[in-house]
Amino acid sequence: MKILTFLHSFEPGGVERIALRLVRHWRSSGIEASLFMGRADGAMAEDVGKDLDFLAPRQPFFDTAAWETLWMMVTLPGHIRQERPDILFCAGNSYTVVAVALKLILGARCPPIIAKISNDLDRRDMPLPLRLLYHLWLRIQAPFLDHVVALADPMTLEISGRMGKSDAHVSVIADPALSLAMIDTVRGKAARCGASAGRHFVTIGRLAPQKKLSVMLEAFALGRKKTDRLTIIGDGPERTKLGALAARLGIADIVEFRGHCAEPALSLRDYDIFLLSSDYEGVPAVIIEALAANLVIIATDCSRSMKALLGHGTLGMLVAPRDVAAMAQAINTANPASQNAEASLLQARYYTIEKASENYLRLFRACLR
Repeated sequence: MKILTFLHSFEPGGVERIALRLVRHWRSSGIEASLFMGRADGAMAEDVGKDLDFLAPRQPFFDTAAWETLWMMVTLPGHIRQERPDILFCAGNSYTVVAVALKLILGARCPPIIAKISNDLDRRDMPLPLRLLYHLWLRIQAPFLDHVVALADPMTLEISGRMGKSDAHVSVIADPALSLAMIDTVRGKAARCGASAGRHFVTIGRLAPQKKLSVMLEAFALGRKKTDRLTIIGDGPERTKLGALAARLGIADIVEFRGHCAEPALSLRDYDIFLLSSDYEGVPAVIIEALAANLVIIATDCSRSMKALLGHGTLGMLVAPRDVAAMAQAINTANPASQNAEASLLQARYYTIEKASENYLRLFRACLR
């Protein structure tokens, strides 16, 4: 069995990081797992993608980053004809438009496409007209996807309702956020800070509009205590804007922008409380990483899966997206010593690369049969 996974680049992103981990694990299991990259740019080339062989089209004299999806539609069909994979793995929602194009271009010669739904499909953050168009697009793309993977049980209703997929064409495979070895490493957490040292908050994510980090900064400015600090791990287009906001809020001296960090989950043992302020997510890998590190979690209710992921309130506090006051209140009252370590570890161990890799291979073989 030959699997082909296609990604735009090595630019940091949760979907891409997990896809690269899966490819690496499939190869270590003796599976022929090809990787197509639209371009070789991105910090993860020296991170989770280090020494990972991949296919790439010849790059033109101009930069393709601004229209990377169209570039992939143009270049990927030729590689599929040449490589002749048995299965195409579509690693997330942002790649389904490529999957549709492949079906239209290759027709009967297109291998079965297995698509992972990586993000919320309700999209309550969108204005109503745009949301209705998005839901229409979900219906249009659904017939072109041979099988769809949900990352948690609550997503199955979302997929059947928004995409019209029958139960026979939907499987649940837990989001493979970490390996068992990484969980053991993340778990080796240093002692919690003392009350006099203050609480150390942290978030991990691309500095992009979806993550609503401006809401996080405003809430932190309102809810923090005098000795608290916040570290933001990640980079992206809103870096300058967010730095300016921190300065306006008077918290620039206690907010650290660390930028891209190789395997950021391994840094979590140095912190106390994890924050997530996204408008929408699927099953956020960063929350699983925070559970593995036994951090207190404050997050927005940004998908149908969040309540179950956080044990319906036992493993973290949920607030409404964009609700600055509610997040500020949660920040103000968060207790670094309150997390249930045993329950957090048990939840994190459900979302492992070892378990997900085997489940994907089982699904691929079933689809080929």
